[in-house]
Amino acid sequence: MTILAATGLHREARILAATGVQPIPGGGDAARLEAELNRLAPSARGIISIGIAGALAPGLRPGDWVVAEMVLGDEAAATDAAWAARLAAALPGARIGTMLGQDAMAAEAAAKAALHRATGALTVDMESHVAARVARRHGLPLAVARVVSDAARRTLPQAACVGMRPDGGVDLPAVLRALARAPWQLPALVRTGWEAELAFRALLRGHHLIGPGLGGPGAGDARAV
Repeated sequence: MTILAATGLHREARILAATGVQPIPGGGDAARLEAELNRLAPSARGIISIGIAGALAPGLRPGDWVVAEMVLGDEAAATDAAWAARLAAALPGARIGTMLGQDAMAAEAAAKAALHRATGALTVDMESHVAARVARRHGLPLAVARVVSDAARRTLPQAACVGMRPDGGVDLPAVLRALARAPWQLPALVRTGWEAELAFRALLRGHHLIGPGLGGPGAGDARAV
């Protein structure tokens, strides 16, 4: 039985792929991600939403880890306390708190600030609420651990916002078209790319620190496959 890892991009999925873990890149398509998680859930030991996220709380920087006690989406969902504790112990400096999942990307600094005021959530991503729904539906343990890729004060350039394909790949032609229409985005796009790179590196380090099975139920069981 496997741990299902809901994430956004193919690059995150490649980092997280390991024995006993099945990464599923959502690509911003909540319906497709939910259908795939539902299909695989009957043979899973648990579901974790893991990858990069946008900060909502001031003070969080690219590369910082956040572990959820609670996920907000359609409704509030508590994460598995023991799993969250293992993740927090494995990730030095990780912030613990509430995280938000939603179908739409939160790209503007003003929108992030409004979400933080309304929910108190530390981060926002496009997969955690889906993972919570499926975990609740199938009675599976849930965990959420995310790396900050863009600070709360950052507004992402439009060229960055169009760069994710529905299958989780990078849509380079769409990025280049957006950049051609508004070339003044280039400095912000370069900065966004560098900060995302910090997050991907932190995700790789964190994966090694968390260890087999992403800290999930039965992660230390040699029989887990």
